[in-house]
Amino acid sequence: MKITSLVVLKCNPEGSDPIILANATDVSHFGYFQRSSVKEFIVFVSRTVAKRTPSGQRQSVQHEEYKVHAYNRNGLCALGFMDDHYPVRSAFSLLNQILDEYQKNFGESWRNAQADSTQPWPYLNDALTKFQDPAEADKLLKIQRELDETKIILMFYKQAKKTNQCCTIL
Repeated sequence: MKITSLVVLKCNPEGSDPIILANATDVSHFGYFQRSSVKEFIVFVSRTVAKRTPSGQRQSVQHEEYKVHAYNRNGLCALGFMDDHYPVRSAFSLLNQILDEYQKNFGESWRNAQADSTQPWPYLNDALTKFQDPAEADKLLKIQRELDETKIILMFYKQAKKTNQCCTIL
């Protein structure tokens, strides 16, 4: 499971291209000469998907082995480029957290943006690294994983107790 890019955009209702407010991309798993093309592709697809995501809606777009998940909240749109194995619930939970954090840090200043932002937003880079594990984004998934581990330990304990039943120390 891999997250390749997280992008925050301002979607313009009048139909012009969305404006990139923040962008964090990890293209290290691509070949050196492919990286710039991949970054351009991510920007292009980000604008296209954000433009086609209605306000208040979530959508996922499949492209080969990747999925682009988008969430547009009143014109502020977050997109995640993930591989096909990343759980959808975790992806949208992550996008929701990113939008909450963006609005907490920048308030409504994004509404006045007229051009793409080039200054880095450290939270987005940290999120790109931290949420490579879907359980970090989705608490329910994390609890389910811990429960499964506990069941395995309990089954092992019961099996060991049953096996050692005949070995009584006098």
